[in-house]
Amino acid sequence: MTDMAWIDAALTSARPQAIGALLRYFHDLDAAEEAYQEACLRALKNWSRNGPPRDVAAWLIFVGRNVAIDAARRRGRQKELPDEDVLSDLGDVEEEMAERLDGADYRDDILRLLFVCCHPELPATQQIALALRVVCGLSVQQIARAFFVTESAMEQRITRAKARIGAANVPFEAPGPREREERLEAVAAAIYLMFNEGYSATGEHVRARAPLLDEAVRLARLLLRLFPGEPEVLGLTGLLLVQHARTAARVAPDGTIVLLEDQDRTLWNRTMILEGLALIEKALRHERPGPYQMQAAIASMHARAKRIEDTDWAEIDRLYSVLESLQPSPVITLNRAVAVAKVRGAEAALALVEPLASHLSNYFYFFGVKGSLLMQLGRDAEARAAFRRAIALANTVQEAAHIRTHLDRLIKDGTTGDVQGSK
Repeated sequence: MTDMAWIDAALTSARPQAIGALLRYFHDLDAAEEAYQEACLRALKNWSRNGPPRDVAAWLIFVGRNVAIDAARRRGRQKELPDEDVLSDLGDVEEEMAERLDGADYRDDILRLLFVCCHPELPATQQIALALRVVCGLSVQQIARAFFVTESAMEQRITRAKARIGAANVPFEAPGPREREERLEAVAAAIYLMFNEGYSATGEHVRARAPLLDEAVRLARLLLRLFPGEPEVLGLTGLLLVQHARTAARVAPDGTIVLLEDQDRTLWNRTMILEGLALIEKALRHERPGPYQMQAAIASMHARAKRIEDTDWAEIDRLYSVLESLQPSPVITLNRAVAVAKVRGAEAALALVEPLASHLSNYFYFFGVKGSLLMQLGRDAEARAAFRRAIALANTVQEAAHIRTHLDRLIKDGTTGDVQGSK
């Protein structure tokens, strides 16, 4: 890994802890973000020369806090900043900070920050967008993709959310039990989307996004400690564990996407799967079904199958039907079509997919699935058109290459088969 690559990965991993702690100092979102950015700039200069500090998050918190305080002093008293060497000589202070980071306070800071971003003063969509930007460090482009909106629209949404938080003088203190319960749905959604952003990575981005997966699972576990009897939190945590368990098998060493049916299941993390399955079963025993529980139940069907041939597609189709009733969405219907194709054939699946065209006209997976179904039905010309559209909409080189291999095969000899399944 290059200097820039490992520094970028370290900064991404440490961001939630650093932002959470800096917000505790400054009680101001913009000040915390500016302090963190300044610390990152110094890290790029210092770490490439001296190597990484013993504790990355502690270094960023300490440097960010000092830079911001010195900037405030300079503005107020025209006092000069200390030398770079003084700021970078962390010695004993770093060790002290590392010990504090090992405690529960800093871990709780991150979850507390999520609850702050999900303040009821903001509309729900702004709550989650702000949490993903400030806490999770996702780019505006990444968040816009998750919400199916343009980057400019998402930029405006985040700017309005920050302004609203500032105007409302929101206290940056840990919310009480009642406030936590009121904001639970938005916090859970932010953790879920954070995980999805890491899970959707391909190629060289897989390693860089891995900290997002780990952090999302860790936050879900922390949320479960606050709400141990809430079925949706149980389902969410179980879902992330079962999905994360397949990480090692989802991408080939060259970055190529490996679909679920082609994955080496011996690479799946069985310990993580067993923990996830136990949480999912516990959630379902409450008999209060919710979207996360249904997604978790679907994921558990894949996790239990020792071979692709053992998958209970009929049960997966039934679970998707329940999920559609709980949370109607064209993307959920599209995912259900994969199971329907296995149970009732490509014609029935295509009947589900075609009405979604107006909603998913810019969605890569829509055209991947449609092309696959058309190919199975022998409608080659239409399949080629769908595949070409999918390539045009691909988010990564690996996604485009994956579709290209099947398009080339279709053009060459008309071979049929699945193109876009679960990853």
